[in-house]
Amino acid sequence: MSVTSKALDRVRQPEYTGENRCIPCTATNLAITAVVAAGLAFVSVPVAVGFAALGVASIWLRGYLVPKTPELTKRYFPDWLLAKFDKQPDPEPVAPEEFDPETVLLGAGVVEPCEESDDLCLTDAFETDWRERMERLADEETLRVELADQLDLDGGEVVFESYGEAYIATENGTQIGQWESRAALLADLAAAKELPERVDGWEALDPQRRSQLLGGLRVFVEICPACGGPVTADTEVVESCCRSTTVVGVACEDCGDRLLEVPYEEPDAAAGPDAEAGA
Repeated sequence: MSVTSKALDRVRQPEYTGENRCIPCTATNLAITAVVAAGLAFVSVPVAVGFAALGVASIWLRGYLVPKTPELTKRYFPDWLLAKFDKQPDPEPVAPEEFDPETVLLGAGVVEPCEESDDLCLTDAFETDWRERMERLADEETLRVELADQLDLDGGEVVFESYGEAYIATENGTQIGQWESRAALLADLAAAKELPERVDGWEALDPQRRSQLLGGLRVFVEICPACGGPVTADTEVVESCCRSTTVVGVACEDCGDRLLEVPYEEPDAAAGPDAEAGA
C-alpha cells in the first residue's frame, strides 16, 4: 500500500461514506462549501478554488466538512425529511380494516386469550408443533433445503451469511431473503410450514400479509430457536445513517439474536389514569 493510500485511510471515515453516507449531511456540507467558496472568490479566486477542492475532498473522504454534522442533522432536520434518505425504509402499512393479523391468528387457533393476563398467548398445540418444527430445522443443511423448497428454488446453492445486524440468504450470489437474525429465519420457516394447515385461505394471501403473520408470531417466542436461552423484549435507540429511532426489540438473551424490531410508540396521555377515571 502506498504512502498516499495509507494517509487517505487514516482520514477516511467508513461509517459516514460509501453505503453509509448520510445524504442530508452531504447535501448540507456541499451547500456550505459552495457558499463559503463564493464568498472567498471576492477576496481571492485561487483561495476560493483551493477551499472548494479541500471541502469536496473532505466530504468525499469523511462524509462531511463541518464537524458533528451527522449529529446536527439528526437533531435539527425534521424526521419526515430524514426518513426519505434513510437506508432502512419502513414497510408499507396495511390498513387494519383490510387485514388484522391478530384476528386471523385467533380464528386459526394459533393464539388465544391468556389465562393469567389481559393479553394473547400461543395455544399449547401450536406452540408444541412450532417449537418441534424449529428444532428440526436447526441443522444448517436442513435450513438451506427448507428455504429453497419454500421459495421454489431449483438447483441453486443457498448460502447464509451475517452482515451487520442482518442475516442474509443468497442463491448463486443473488440475495433472496433477509431476516433480523438466524433465530428469526428459523421461526419464520417453521411457522410457514405450520400455518398453511391452520389459516384458511393461506395460499391466497400475498407475501406482505404472510410476512405480517410470520413476523407477528415472533413476539410470542419464549425460548430462542438458535441458542435455547430466554427471549426478552426491551426498548432501545437504533442509529441509522440519518436518524435515531426508538424501537422495541425482541431478542435472545444468551446469543443476542434479534427476533423482532418494531417502532416504539409513546403511550397516549389520554389513556392515562385521568382518562380511565373519566370513562
